[in-house]
Amino acid sequence: MTDRASSLRVVMAQLDFLVGDIAGNTDKIIIAAAEARDRLSADLVVFPELTLTGYPPEDLLLRPSFIRQIEPTLQQLSSNIHGIATVVGCPFSTAEGLRNAAVVLADGAIQARYFKQWLPNYSVFDEKRYFIPGEDPAVFEVAG
Repeated sequence: MTDRASSLRVVMAQLDFLVGDIAGNTDKIIIAAAEARDRLSADLVVFPELTLTGYPPEDLLLRPSFIRQIEPTLQQLSSNIHGIATVVGCPFSTAEGLRNAAVVLADGAIQARYFKQWLPNYSVFDEKRYFIPGEDPAVFEVAG
């Protein structure tokens, strides 16, 4: 038996996220996070790369109206996920350009962001066409 005070329970959530369906993918994230918290007693749930948009979003990333949905959707997730830290993959707009991000949500806010550093550029993995690379690691605290 592990001591809950000294352990960290992490759930990896792999679901069928649909390309372009930000609203539907958001609903799936909220439900899966609640299940990870309630049924599995998780402290952290981690979702795949570009969860919000589905993968690969390709030329949808070139539509400003599509990208503008991301920030309010992250706020919606922050407001609707409670009692569990959540890592969600999404495009993230910065002053320098669009990033392929992993965003940490906890306590009703964005706690950390990681921008993918090594962007593939072959076959459907044409990420250099859409994203600029990150440079820094991300560190965050969970259940600490």
